[in-house]
Amino acid sequence: MTGFAISVFFVPNKIVNGGVSGLATVIYYTLGLKPSLANILINGILLLISLFCLGWKFVTKTLFGIGTLTAFIEIFSYVPPITDNKMLSTIFGAVFYGLGIGIVLSQGSTTGGTDILGRLIQHKFPHLKIGQVIMGVDFSIIFLSFLTFRTTEGVLYGIIGLFISTTSIDYLIKRLNISKLAFVITDKGKEISDFLVHTSPRGVTLVDVTGVYSDTPKQMLVCALKESELPEFQMKILDRDKEAFIIYSESQQIVGNGFYIYN
Repeated sequence: MTGFAISVFFVPNKIVNGGVSGLATVIYYTLGLKPSLANILINGILLLISLFCLGWKFVTKTLFGIGTLTAFIEIFSYVPPITDNKMLSTIFGAVFYGLGIGIVLSQGSTTGGTDILGRLIQHKFPHLKIGQVIMGVDFSIIFLSFLTFRTTEGVLYGIIGLFISTTSIDYLIKRLNISKLAFVITDKGKEISDFLVHTSPRGVTLVDVTGVYSDTPKQMLVCALKESELPEFQMKILDRDKEAFIIYSESQQIVGNGFYIYN
């Protein structure tokens, strides 16, 4: 998706929305170097520097993302531009670009580029926040496009694209990480919790509670779940206690085993 956005929307219409892809667009129109080659060259230099500053672990995690993105930039470079309307190219390109990057980040990986540069700068100046550093780098690249193309419209399109792609990334990561908290009031807490632990990847917390209306001891199970796991979870509970009382609550963030949040 990101490679498609760069090759089909951004490069043909001279749209620079920051990042190495934006820098590759500038290089393409100034030096004639293909965006795929510029992408791998810039990232190669950054990875070489990060090898000494950040270590092998960071470098190896990033290599696959860089290689895959470079390959798709090259593949989609043979696809004709869908439109020559700059606004449409900015909007649709930024949406595709942001969703693609969001999927990568949600899986704990990276496509390199400004992520690497941001971490290198943060390594030297640890008091700076990574988000602020990356945004600063992106705005610098957009300003560079002004020096290259000599048009303020290009800068404005770049800022619009940066805003849309950033919003798309945040939206996708938020949607992918929304999870559910299940609270189950039951008389068969131990039996149900043992069954859940042995038949699902999720842990369960068992709490002794009291039903105020009936003044009888009960047990409450607390479990964090992905939204797709709810039907099976509910079926398992009701198969063992048809009188169980189940409450679902949406959680914006769950940090821990089996749940990943990109920061």
